[in-house]
Amino acid sequence: MAAHPAHAIALGFGSGLPRFAPGTVGTLWGWAAFVVMQPWMSDWGWATLIGLGTLIGWWACTVTARHMRIADSGHIVWDEIIAFWLVLWLISPTGLWDQLVAFALFRFFDAVKFGPMAWADRTFKGFGPRGGFGILLDDFAAALCTLLVIAAWRF
Repeated sequence: MAAHPAHAIALGFGSGLPRFAPGTVGTLWGWAAFVVMQPWMSDWGWATLIGLGTLIGWWACTVTARHMRIADSGHIVWDEIIAFWLVLWLISPTGLWDQLVAFALFRFFDAVKFGPMAWADRTFKGFGPRGGFGILLDDFAAALCTLLVIAAWRF
């Protein structure tokens, strides 16, 4: 992880290193980071952080996947972190139980990978910028599905 700055970002600052369920651990790290940052962040701040985090994450995921020689390693968790920040930001303000539901839905859609998640995962698999984009895209598709279910539930 310390060999390159991109690795630290892509591996979620160590949250993606566990052998068991690194995506879940990375998402939990993202949730905790969101809760810590939330009191000091405006909507403009979240939009900027998520936008820049996506661009920097694209680079970091591309570099790390190439160095690991694995197109989409489960240990690369920046995609879960940034996509779950988007979910939490868009459903806020909300309480712990709603955030827990969002977490469960997001992890379900990210793990099962059907529909738009499967399409993104299949279409953008590989190395280089296209592969790095694909690493992020399937999690943004999971975020979209999560948000659609939450919107239907609230409606």
